[in-house]
Formats: sequence, C-alpha cells, structure tokens
Amino acid sequence: MNIAVSKPPLTIRLCGPRGFCAGVDRAIQIVVLALKAYGAPVYVRHEIVHNRYVVEGLEAKGAIFVEELHEIPAEHREQPVVFSAHGVPKSVPEDAQARNLFYLDATCPLVSKVHKQAMRHQRLGRHVVLIGHAGHPEVIGTMGQLPEGTVSLVETVEDAGVYEPVDRENLGFVTQTTLSVDDTAGVIARLQERFPAIQAPAADSICYATTNRQDAVKQAAPGCDLFIVVGAPNSSNSKRLVEVALRAGAKHSVLVQRASEIDWNEIGDIRTVGLSAGASAPEVIVDEIIEAFKARFDTTLDLAVTVEETEHFLVNRELRSIELTTDDMAFVNGNASNALPPKAAAGI
Repeated sequence: MNIAVSKPPLTIRLCGPRGFCAGVDRAIQIVVLALKAYGAPVYVRHEIVHNRYVVEGLEAKGAIFVEELHEIPAEHREQPVVFSAHGVPKSVPEDAQARNLFYLDATCPLVSKVHKQAMRHQRLGRHVVLIGHAGHPEVIGTMGQLPEGTVSLVETVEDAGVYEPVDRENLGFVTQTTLSVDDTAGVIARLQERFPAIQAPAADSICYATTNRQDAVKQAAPGCDLFIVVGAPNSSNSKRLVEVALRAGAKHSVLVQRASEIDWNEIGDIRTVGLSAGASAPEVIVDEIIEAFKARFDTTLDLAVTVEETEHFLVNRELRSIELTTDDMAFVNGNASNALPPKAAAGI
C-alpha cells in the first residue's frame, strides 16, 4: 500500500520588481533585431549582459561573442557588431571605425547618463571620482570616456578615507549604476566629509532598477530562513542583492544561476524563502526555481511588490522598423521556457 508523504510547508516571498530591467531588455532586443535585419552572424563584444542563459540563447540564434574587435574575420566586416549594455570606452567605437566595422551601441541609457555626468565634471575642470568596482565592464567603460589621469576610482568607505587628490577644491563624483544604495551612501558621505567642495552629479547615478530591486529585497528579507537571488557571479547588481538581503534580516542568502545550484542537503529546516533576480536574470529561471521548491515543499507564494516598473528604452534607429515575433518577444522578456537548454531540468 502506498502511503502519501506530506511535504513540509514553505512560503516563498517573491520580490517585485525582479529580473530584466529596461536596459537589459533593450540590449537583448538589439541583438535579436540585428539578427533579423542583417542575418547571422551578428557579433557582440563581450557578454551583452551578465547571464549565461541569455548568451547561450543568442548564440543559438546566430550571435557570436568576441572579446575584442580584431577577432571579427575580415570577410564578416559587413556584419554588425553590438557593444554590450555595460558601455565601452571611447577607444572601442574609434577602433570599430578604423576597421570599417558597422556597430550598434547597446549601452544602457542610464549608463550613458553617467558617462555624460563624468564628462561634464571634467569639462568644468573637476577631477572625477568614480565610485565603483575595479574591473567591472561599466567602470572600464566610464573611465574610458575621459582622458587618462582625469578620473580616480574609489571602491569603499576605507578608500574614500585615504584618497588624496591633487586639487581638493575641484572634485566631482559619479557612481557605477549597479551598486548598493546603502554602500554608495557611505562612500559619498566620507568623500563629502573630507572634501566639502566635491560636486555631485546633476542626478542620482544609481539606476532605478537597482534601487527598486534592492527596496523589494529589503521588504521581503526580514524573517526569511533563506534568500535566493538569481544572477551570475559576475553580475554586480545581483551580488549586491545578496548583501542587501543579509543586512535586511535574512538568516542566509545565496546567489544561484540555476535551480541545479541549490544545495538541497544544506538548506536545513526552512519555512520562509525570499526570491529575487538581478536585472540580467530571465524570469524563466525564477519559474524553474519555484518549480524546484514545489517538488519538495507544500509551497505558498507571497508577492512582495514595492513598485511597478513602466520604463521603456527605444532601440537604435536602424532597427525600429523591424518587427519581433511572439517567440522573439518571449525570449527578449526572459519568458521563453521552451528555449532553455536541456540542463534546465537539473535540480527539479
């Protein structure tokens, strides 16, 4: 006789907003539209966004990812190359022009805004202090907008405490868009304490999507036994969500790319799980993780929604007449479950 085994109860606090932001949506859309307009291959310099599912899905459609422009074969120079959402130094489009390459810039408009803020500081005679993480593509792109020696990188409050500019009276700061709001506030406060004349950008640099996702996590995290953030290990905004969850009261928080990365033997006795996704993580993986929990727990979903996002960024002018199919839109929006690689089932 089969005896039904009851599953332990579990509440999943599902954050909103989560996942793709307007800048990521636009960048993915640019690659998909370019493939439809110009045919394969379409080259992409660096990961278009920090997510392997997105990269592999675009590769399946005919995109080829390269690290540098010299990797594009001479016979394919007529094909477009797309610059990633993180932005690129000025030297990259200059290199593309020198190689007679046709390029499409998918830099997020909010990142472009930071570039303009930094250039404005420099134009007004201020040395630029960039608050961000060394080596991140967005930081490399922002620093690459300015002449060498006119920008300094500050990563932490401790860095701000020891930074010594040449001219203390002529400073202006900007920030990487994907940082933690709280951490950035501490660095800015330390800089303003030490350099009262330092000038802020005309508008806040941290993007709306970063702020919104952090606010939702702050609301959902208190009392959570475990908080899961879907995102890549090289995604700055995703890693910040893990930190925000812990500071807001989650007992434990982890960053995963797929359900298969959840260590079911280590999660222990849990009753409440928080779930969010970084700005480059598709919704289909959030669904995958929910299904993995449903297979093991009697699951109740509790929505933790702080705001509705309505932002939309236009794609490049060359692509605006191209129409996307329903399947294309599902992929662009991160909902194309039938496009998941076979390893999607792992962990469920």
